[in-house]
Amino acid sequence: MKVAVYSTQANNAENVGKQLVSKLKEAQITVDNEQPDIVVTVGGDGTLLSAFQHYRTQLAHVRFIGVHTGHLGFYTDWQDYELDDLVKAIQADTGESVGYPILDIDVTLVGEKKPIRYQAVNESTIKKISSTLVADVYIKDQLFERFRGDGLCISTPTGSTAYNRSIGGAVIHPHLEVLQMAEIASINNRVFRTLGASVIMAPDEWVTIRPAHGGNFNFTADQVDVVNSPIEQIEYRIGKQKINFAKYRHIGFWNRVHNAFIGDGNED
Repeated sequence: MKVAVYSTQANNAENVGKQLVSKLKEAQITVDNEQPDIVVTVGGDGTLLSAFQHYRTQLAHVRFIGVHTGHLGFYTDWQDYELDDLVKAIQADTGESVGYPILDIDVTLVGEKKPIRYQAVNESTIKKISSTLVADVYIKDQLFERFRGDGLCISTPTGSTAYNRSIGGAVIHPHLEVLQMAEIASINNRVFRTLGASVIMAPDEWVTIRPAHGGNFNFTADQVDVVNSPIEQIEYRIGKQKINFAKYRHIGFWNRVHNAFIGDGNED
């Protein structure tokens, strides 16, 4: 068993990460940040998303564990004062995991034939820099609508609780391996019409966005931010791989949603 510890410098995470490394070594567990079997992220959800990008070429054999050092994270099952229990759980590891869908994103730039592949755990967005985005939206190569507005957000089921939720999208259980497209401040009047609601696509469907009128765009894939890019089209599909989490005491999805957004009602 080889374990990587991936931490941020915020909220004392760096110190907690060092403590965890020491405890792992004391338990004679190999710490390997290059070719790990398990990646323990220390920080919050942003740290986990960053770790996913760092290790995404190793998804076939890597499982993730999240330790949070600040506010309760959506992907983090352990707290920073539970390191001893976490080390014991790793020692007793049986290889079980739970997998969540991710996005495969192919971005084709103007004048280029080969697309650039990105992946995301939560979501991807496209926006026009300093003006309204106008884009043709295709579902399974069939024109669905011409969108006008601030931008579009494509999310995974677990990502449905992130930016997608803040712009009015639905919350989706990750057992439904679908992707969702939500509008960001769409323009709807007598001249311009969009659906005006989020769209949830089946696992065998994909969405293609082709910006109109030229110009440069701001594209994101989780924490990856590509600014001022001449995009010809973006194609989104549910990925062939998943992000896998070690199933020691993995919190159920609806419990995560409740803890993150509802709580016990007693907080000020």
